[in-house]
Amino acid sequence: MSTDTAHRNGVDTATLFATLDAVKQMPAAASFQFRAHNEWVDGTSSRTTISDFFGVGEERSHAREFVFDADHPAVLVGQDRGPTPVEFLLHALAACLTAGIANIASARKVTLTEVRSTVTGDIDLNGILGLQDVRNGYQQVSVSFVIKGDAPEDVLRQIVEQSRQRSAVFDVLTNGVPVDIEVEVA
Repeated sequence: MSTDTAHRNGVDTATLFATLDAVKQMPAAASFQFRAHNEWVDGTSSRTTISDFFGVGEERSHAREFVFDADHPAVLVGQDRGPTPVEFLLHALAACLTAGIANIASARKVTLTEVRSTVTGDIDLNGILGLQDVRNGYQQVSVSFVIKGDAPEDVLRQIVEQSRQRSAVFDVLTNGVPVDIEVEVA
């Protein structure tokens, strides 16, 4: 847990503010395209790799390739080789909110000592299974945080709220986004 002027909560605050200033000067630098490449393994199992993206005006690569397996549990005809896709969505929300909390706290010069969350999603599989006319996805998602740091309770709550307001994953989940699907049959 670093609290020097250049780093706080593991966040390079100098780079954070330099990035904010650079984007203010050149808004086009904020245009990114992230990618995930998925391949079916068998049954309900698939593997996703994440390695390349476009950002700050050019094609880029992560320092290493990330690989994630997804599957369904046996009760849902899978072999439980990885989390379900809807569980990855919960992970994405938790990770996005937590990263935002770390950045915002660091920018406000608040040193965090603990940030934990539990994200739950309630889903009725009757929709996915085509048995009833109910939503296919989550009916309700809830996030519960434990946050501790060297700021008063109201400031810590404001940090969490600001993270929610700026979270890309929260935005996509609550406001939706158009998804285009193209199919190439080989």
